Amino acid sequence: MNPSITFESVEHAAKRIEPYVHRTPIITNASINTLTGCNIYFKCENLQKAGAFKSRGACNGVFSLSRKEIKNGVCTHSSGNHAQALARAAMIRDIPAWIVMPETAPKVKVDAVRHYKGNITFCKPTLADREHTLKKVIEKTGAQEIHPYNDYKTITGPATCCLNHTGSRDFDIIMTPVGGGGLLSGTAITVKQISPDTKVYAAEPSGADDAYRSFYGKKFVPSINPVTIADGLLTSLGTLTFPIIIEHVDEIFTVQEQTIIKAMRLIWERMKLIIEPSAAVTLAAILENKALFEGRKTGIILSGGNIDLDHLPWIK
Repeated sequence: MNPSITFESVEHAAKRIEPYVHRTPIITNASINTLTGCNIYFKCENLQKAGAFKSRGACNGVFSLSRKEIKNGVCTHSSGNHAQALARAAMIRDIPAWIVMPETAPKVKVDAVRHYKGNITFCKPTLADREHTLKKVIEKTGAQEIHPYNDYKTITGPATCCLNHTGSRDFDIIMTPVGGGGLLSGTAITVKQISPDTKVYAAEPSGADDAYRSFYGKKFVPSINPVTIADGLLTSLGTLTFPIIIEHVDEIFTVQEQTIIKAMRLIWERMKLIIEPSAAVTLAAILENKALFEGRKTGIILSGGNIDLDHLPWIK
């Protein structure tokens, strides 16, 4: 286990963020179980504060820092979910939040950042532009950066997601989406500590398969020009998350765009839950690999539910 991210630090994070986040429910659905042939337990982080698991990492980041450290506020770059989660956490602590967002960010996520009083600077939709723009924001404001995933605080925060529920120890598989790897690496740390025999899987779009190629090639592959409707999974793995994933994750799957849409629609229709495309990749992986999951008790994390209702992917 990474020496800077221990199970004890995850437990401390859980206590730190408890007043500011939901303990989200786990839901099953008989019709989806019948369709897939396995027993699926959906961890509903789409029902989390600010609509995504990112609230865990953002709150852990903001509330672990001293008043002196954040006297000039906090800042980040994000396409949406971390942006609004950080803006919300900063608002609670009564400090400014400076958010760099790509100009292609979904309107629903931009509106949420503004709702939480975040100060937005838009940039071109590349990682280089995001990082360059954030550097200028930091030089101007002196704000403390809280990275969306490549930060111990934004790994141990999401690691709390499975803390209360994986203790049943009888899950065969726990699976998350993977973009930057904060949720996946944090989940892997928690699951392998509580239930070492449980497999940790991840899923990502085939049009943004840098984590898949990095994992199986055992060498970091950056995300270059990814193409997918799963806007929360466009980023590369981080220098902190990649080695944790290599050490603790068992498999990574890629899924097709049409299967992501199919999985998303299934959850909307059968479970009456609003999720975004990034959250649907886990169920999509099961739909594309039914034989592997058949008869197995599988927990999947629905990572978020922030989506523009005027631009649903099944409406042409």
